[in-house]
Amino acid sequence: MGKIDRGINCSIVDCNKSAIRSLSYSEFSKVAPKAGLSIGSNAPRRVYLCEDHYKVFKKFLRKEKMYEKWRYG
Repeated sequence: MGKIDRGINCSIVDCNKSAIRSLSYSEFSKVAPKAGLSIGSNAPRRVYLCEDHYKVFKKFLRKEKMYEKWRYG
């Protein structure tokens, strides 16, 4: 039973919805500035996202992966 099953909230500032996904901070930090997502001042090991914020994250991650594929083949 993980933290999401226990009902942890979203890590994004001013969001109190329950989380549906967890990501590593390093994966989140690659896309977060471009997506306009910000978490608190400290850098946790895991970032928890609600459905709405995960959708935004996934959209920008898809674009980043596409650019990397174009760049490196």
